[in-house]
Amino acid sequence: MSVVLLKEAASLLFLFAGLFLWFWGSWPLLEVRPLLDRLHKLTVSDSLGSLLMLLGLLIRRPDWWPLYGLAMLGLMLWNTIFGYVVARGVHQSRLLNAKAQELGDAS
Repeated sequence: MSVVLLKEAASLLFLFAGLFLWFWGSWPLLEVRPLLDRLHKLTVSDSLGSLLMLLGLLIRRPDWWPLYGLAMLGLMLWNTIFGYVVARGVHQSRLLNAKAQELGDAS
């Protein structure tokens, strides 16, 4: 087997694994669970799937490594920051709901 066929096979493996993770992470959105659990599964599998797809593309076009590297870095940073923002927003809304209930019970 030549090196070109091995690269092609590895690239396709990473691309299909990433696509599988995209669908696998989207499926829990249809389940009846807490929203944050569903979002966590979605963001983790989406991030890993996207990174695997970018890795598969990097194997196909190694001369584009700066572009793919920047995309991978941006993806990792964006998903981390987005997860923090969502968790912070949920935490703040729970605090506001608790205060509203306290004020409603006091009157």
